Amino acid sequence: MTPYRVLVTGSRDWPTPDVVWAALNNVRDEALITDRRLIVVHGACPRGADAHASRWCKTANGFVNGVAEEAHPANWGLEGKRAGFVRNARMVNLGADVCLAFIKDGSRGATHTARLADQAGIPVRRWTA
Repeated sequence: MTPYRVLVTGSRDWPTPDVVWAALNNVRDEALITDRRLIVVHGACPRGADAHASRWCKTANGFVNGVAEEAHPANWGLEGKRAGFVRNARMVNLGADVCLAFIKDGSRGATHTARLADQAGIPVRRWTA
């Protein structure tokens, strides 16, 4: 069976890990209902929403079908200032069942990813701060 892919995008300074964790708990329950393995895709930022999602993955090992973390760091050295946007497009192009977007102060990167996911037909759930 194909895994249940959730794309997490969010601001580097997303202030509330509990909001990210609650959203991921809900997605985990959806995956459990469909008996699919959960894959959490994120941009590998060492702080903010990506970091909160990464920590959640490390604690979710007891999930029945398992949780896999798929981190996609931006290649700043090769792609320069546009690296984050290039990475975001790559993550969306890999496909997802749902996109969780945690947008603080109109974050350009998270807003961009959510817009690309919308355009790709991926349902987007948004939180703002």
